[in-house]
Amino acid sequence: MKIQNPVLPGFNSDPSIIRVADTYYIATSTFEWFPGVRIHASKDLVHWNLVKNVLDTTTLLDMKGNPSSGGIWAPDLSYADGKFWLIFTDVKITDGAFKDMKNYLTTADAIEGPWSDPILVNGVGFDASLFHDDDGRKYLVQQTWDHREYHHPFDGITLTEFDTTTMKLKPETARTIWEGTEVKLVEGPHLYKIDGYYYLFAAEGGTIFTHQEVVARSKSLNALSFDREPEGPFITNFDTPNSYLQKQGHGALVSTLGGEWYYASLTARPWNHATESATDPRGWSTLGRETSIQKVEWDAAGWPRVVGGHGGQTYVDAPKDAIETIAPADHSQHDEFDAPQLDINWNTLRVPFTEKMGQTGEGKLVLRGQGSLANPFDLSLIARRWQAFYFDAETKVKFNPYSYQAMAGLTNYYNHSHWSWIFITKNDDGQNVIEVGENKGGLRNGAYTSYLKDQAIVIPDGTEYVWFKSENRKQSYTYHYSFDGQNWHDTGVILDAAVLSDDYVVREYGGFFTGAYVGLSAVDYSGYDSTATFDFFDYKELGDRELADGSYTFEASETRDFN
Repeated sequence: MKIQNPVLPGFNSDPSIIRVADTYYIATSTFEWFPGVRIHASKDLVHWNLVKNVLDTTTLLDMKGNPSSGGIWAPDLSYADGKFWLIFTDVKITDGAFKDMKNYLTTADAIEGPWSDPILVNGVGFDASLFHDDDGRKYLVQQTWDHREYHHPFDGITLTEFDTTTMKLKPETARTIWEGTEVKLVEGPHLYKIDGYYYLFAAEGGTIFTHQEVVARSKSLNALSFDREPEGPFITNFDTPNSYLQKQGHGALVSTLGGEWYYASLTARPWNHATESATDPRGWSTLGRETSIQKVEWDAAGWPRVVGGHGGQTYVDAPKDAIETIAPADHSQHDEFDAPQLDINWNTLRVPFTEKMGQTGEGKLVLRGQGSLANPFDLSLIARRWQAFYFDAETKVKFNPYSYQAMAGLTNYYNHSHWSWIFITKNDDGQNVIEVGENKGGLRNGAYTSYLKDQAIVIPDGTEYVWFKSENRKQSYTYHYSFDGQNWHDTGVILDAAVLSDDYVVREYGGFFTGAYVGLSAVDYSGYDSTATFDFFDYKELGDRELADGSYTFEASETRDFN
């Protein structure tokens, strides 16, 4: 078998990988999306299944009011003493001099839970991980934040002993063990003990195209005792601009039962418009930061090396002892909303799906209109990741708005300031109409555009349901509508998919780290609680590449497909 990268397509970043017996688990970041921390499982490193969203109650996680791309950063999953340990960071401020955050610990006997009530650990820095030494002692390893303007904000990697009797850190033991290289922005640390050495893996360069992973090692855990890997970095795509995979860096190491080694890393697959240079901008990563897996070998001096070079490979040999895992061929999803709870692929923003947003079951999803799609507090939206460059998303909705302040429909969404949708609303003549709107960024919440304006599509009298479809075609996407589910009409609006990427948003302000979603929403900022009924949702993946005959395929490439 071959591992084909990325193994977790779509927004699945900052992977923390472990093996327990014959099963591998990967925990990934979820930022402001709820539930927090996705867990995928596999026995072959090739095929993966989403098995758990860990932080699925407000006892475990409450992010109401969190900024976009705040929330859950770089969770760390480990296994020791017969149970799973999960360290996670909830970031409350994302811009400016401060990064107010809290690091928590939760444990479980089984990956499915129940997970214990979280224990507050500290707020020293984000990307915390828990190291279980072979003498039974435990340590928190973390990026350290410095708000002072005369220091670099990334103030090295701090190690602090964790007391399992009190379940608290011992702050008097804290010391800086690694300051990073001249690349700076050192973060995402994971510590391993192998053949008498402590190996520290850490990310640098920021999670953009300058991203990289470096390795240092020491015989002790003393302050500043670590030496950097010669001929590094361990992995990067900064100097491989034509590679299919980009941004590789932040990740974690794992060994197989047979003694082979692999490294799970975040990655991205940018594309370019035909009018753009292939290197500047290097591209637009609309699927967000994904997860890749590279094979690792150890050189004669005991340093880890990525097989095939530090740029990594699209196709990687699977472990010799791999146990073939059954998983769906792609990530297509059809939901008739028969169950009384949302499917595991759905996410909401910051808080769980409750009766305040609506309800699901008995063949329908009812959403109660709240704030606009720019609202970080009260928003009725359920959405799922884009996980292929080419897909169709379709729904059927019934909605009778009071006024233009009430809207319901199908959305493509990145964050509070970058999104679009096709929706039902009411015009000034009292008619129910179809409109397409887009928020395209700019000054904070951005500038909003109504594309159909005075030519909004009037819904015929007596029409109970309207069908909406989004046809996503890598560089662009279009919205379509139907009054019978059979005869479709194009709105004529073509939208640039690049707007829904980290790379686009970060040019305007701050750092943004998620990925594009498609979903369903109801808005009624008048406060009259208009409700919309959705009959079904269908997400059908077509592929990652368009062929010459107009069909699509999921076959990957060793080089980038810029267009």
